[in-house]
Amino acid sequence: MVAVVSVLAGCAALEPSRPPAPPAPAFDLIGRVAVSYDGRAFSSGVRWEHTAERDELWLLTPAGQALAHIVGDAGGATFTGSDRTEYRAGDIGSLIRRALGWEMPVTRLAWWVQGQLAPGAVVQAVERDAHGRLAVLEQDGWRIAYVYQPLDAPDGRLRRLELAGEAHEIRLVIDGWRREGESP
Repeated sequence: MVAVVSVLAGCAALEPSRPPAPPAPAFDLIGRVAVSYDGRAFSSGVRWEHTAERDELWLLTPAGQALAHIVGDAGGATFTGSDRTEYRAGDIGSLIRRALGWEMPVTRLAWWVQGQLAPGAVVQAVERDAHGRLAVLEQDGWRIAYVYQPLDAPDGRLRRLELAGEAHEIRLVIDGWRREGESP
């Protein structure tokens, strides 16, 4: 009996761990972001370049001046403020929390902004519109509402995402973007 338990315990220890989720398809997005958190608010323009290897975000003034430049890849993440203040962290999500004080789930958001569920993340609820597109998604503790334009067209482009987390609300308005494989 002890031998059987030992063999089973050994098999459990050899069970492979789940591989990390694949990166979201590449895109280049420009728009605006507004965040409410802990009784405070932040808003700016945003440019986000996402590839399989890295994410690069610029938070911009209305005139287009960089408030912050954020870069994250497998080696970690760096935040550079307009005053040249630099922060570093192991990943882009914890860096944004540390440098700005609010949470932005960048890795999952790269999927959500393309109208897809983030692989490997827990899904609590999914609602689709009459055209089969995501209308509301609840995943990993975030509620994401999708707004398309034109609203009733089956080929309407994603125009806005409204995210609600535990203590954060994020509104991302997409003014323009290019996805991998699309022409500029």
